[in-house]
Amino acid sequence: MHHNPSSTPLPPERGLSDLYINRELSWIEFNNRVFEEARDSRNPLLERVKFLSIFDTNLDEFLMIRLAGLKDKVAAHVTTVSADGRTAEQQLAAIRKLLAPAVQDVRRYWASELLPLLTEDHIHILDYEQLDEEQRAAMTTYFEREIFPVLTPLAVDSGHPFPHISNRSLNLAVVVTDVVHGERFARVKVPPALPRFIPVPVSSGEKGTAPAAAFVWIEQVIAVHLSRLFPGIEVWESYPFRVLRDADIELQEDEASDLLEDIEQGVRDRRFGCVVDLAVNPSMPPRVRAVLLDNLEINRDDLSIIDGPLGMGDLMELHNQERPELKYPPFIPRNSLERVHDGDLFAAIRERDLLLH
Repeated sequence: MHHNPSSTPLPPERGLSDLYINRELSWIEFNNRVFEEARDSRNPLLERVKFLSIFDTNLDEFLMIRLAGLKDKVAAHVTTVSADGRTAEQQLAAIRKLLAPAVQDVRRYWASELLPLLTEDHIHILDYEQLDEEQRAAMTTYFEREIFPVLTPLAVDSGHPFPHISNRSLNLAVVVTDVVHGERFARVKVPPALPRFIPVPVSSGEKGTAPAAAFVWIEQVIAVHLSRLFPGIEVWESYPFRVLRDADIELQEDEASDLLEDIEQGVRDRRFGCVVDLAVNPSMPPRVRAVLLDNLEINRDDLSIIDGPLGMGDLMELHNQERPELKYPPFIPRNSLERVHDGDLFAAIRERDLLLH
């Protein structure tokens, strides 16, 4: 007699929801595996940096699409539960509980492990305070030529409303003061068309070693030169912040007269969706956070306090370094295995991966 497993009744204390894994929490575990690739010392160094970039880029999309969709359900008072029996509110709480430590682990690993390894391989990611006089002079020249012409500082007062903060933008919250208006808040957007990592001049390396390269974060260069943007006004302090907006596109295909047009409009609307995440550093004081929370019309649940760089997807820029020894060897397409192990496919792939075309 054959036993049919499907006919076995579930224990009374166990419902069908226990048989399912939550989709959103499963995605977080997937992204954590991307982080594991960054931690794997068997991978070349710049590939590990790239995996950190992918982790953060993936997370942006998750927050803008999946988390935003759950927030929409909460706002609409949707009472249906997920396959694993969680309400939208419960899913949001579980997501936030898992994401906060994961995001901080990535920053800690970047600072404690990857930065020193990059330095050992003559790729220096510096803070502005580490620059010498010659390097600071070079950064001032770069600021005047490349950054200053494309900056648009916007002050907030009774005659100037809070500006629109675009999706995925990196900004500086600036506190300025003068004798007429007193303390005021201003916002400076970091130009997205410029590189996040500004090259810094360094002396050539020792003979036989890879040439040294050094970079400084663009937001630090801007922060040091803020007085150029506010002549006659005292700049007290500045703090970086980054905003993510709802980018979930809902399409009613049966009702759409022109599906392509609806998709194009949805992509355009991404810039103006509701804010789903505000990322700041711990150094930002509560009064400045309050200004942002109030004007972005969000609450503390939408605030991410990150001890480390914001928007680490930009680490992908470092992967562009001409350092082949720090990257995976390039795949060379083949259209035949005849010359590899006499055409023995299994012997060939036991030796290494092959790309056939």
